[in-house]
Amino acid sequence: MKIGFIGVGNMGAPMAVNLVAAGHDVTGHDIVTTMPEGVKTATSGVEAVQGAEVVITMLPAASDVEEVAAQVIPAMEKGALFFDGSTAGVACAHRVAEIAKAHGVRAIDAPVSGGIGGAQAATLTFMVGGTKADFDACQDLFSVMGQKAVYCGETGKGQAVKICNNMIAGVSMVVTCEAIALADKLGLDRQTVFDVVSTSTGKTWVMNDYCPMPGIGPKAPSDNDYKPGFTADLMIKDLRLSQDAAAEVDADSPMGARAAEVFAQYVEEEDGSGRDFSSMLLRFEKRGSG
Repeated sequence: MKIGFIGVGNMGAPMAVNLVAAGHDVTGHDIVTTMPEGVKTATSGVEAVQGAEVVITMLPAASDVEEVAAQVIPAMEKGALFFDGSTAGVACAHRVAEIAKAHGVRAIDAPVSGGIGGAQAATLTFMVGGTKADFDACQDLFSVMGQKAVYCGETGKGQAVKICNNMIAGVSMVVTCEAIALADKLGLDRQTVFDVVSTSTGKTWVMNDYCPMPGIGPKAPSDNDYKPGFTADLMIKDLRLSQDAAAEVDADSPMGARAAEVFAQYVEEEDGSGRDFSSMLLRFEKRGSG
């Protein structure tokens, strides 16, 4: 299959490499990075989509997705598929779908979970919004880049599930780090805390699989000086998307709102920018109750 790939960065690059390894013809474009081996280089997004049956985007923000969509969809073949793997929010998914429809192009929103490690190992989970027919047509691509794809419903539903998932992860990270810092001040051994919490009612993906305590639990970014992984900066973006969606549908989201505030303070006013979101533990280690 001929594939255009726009946004070949930390996540996009290994995904594109896996597509090439599976025999697909991939042409990529990125404004910052060079193409990985096997991926053809395009000098623009419009060039990358020429003749492509599928165009995949992995971009950092909704504004980037909408800008790229407006540029490249008019240059895509009629009937081709615009496959957005970014976490860009529900409203963005609808706006992109409208652009696609106006130009005779199909579109799905298919954000992913699994981080850079999942992209490299092809173990991502895709959450997909769009038509069931387009979801079914992408099964081969999902299987090459990930281990699971879930059809979530019409346009925007993939983004909706993703922001709910990441709100849970963000809130869980804050409270987990808060509790670890409290345990430290209560004189508890961290391994003991892990052994109890990871097998008790407090167990979560954050504690059991992505433990913010270095040297404890499975290998995680905390064991590598909190190199991401998934940055705290991206978690702010996703938490803010969750709050935008909550406001749109009049949903009460006090914990999501507070987690967004805590991550924003850590990244924008302290030293969290560029670090993995599990480095939130460092913030609580430094702080008292004031």
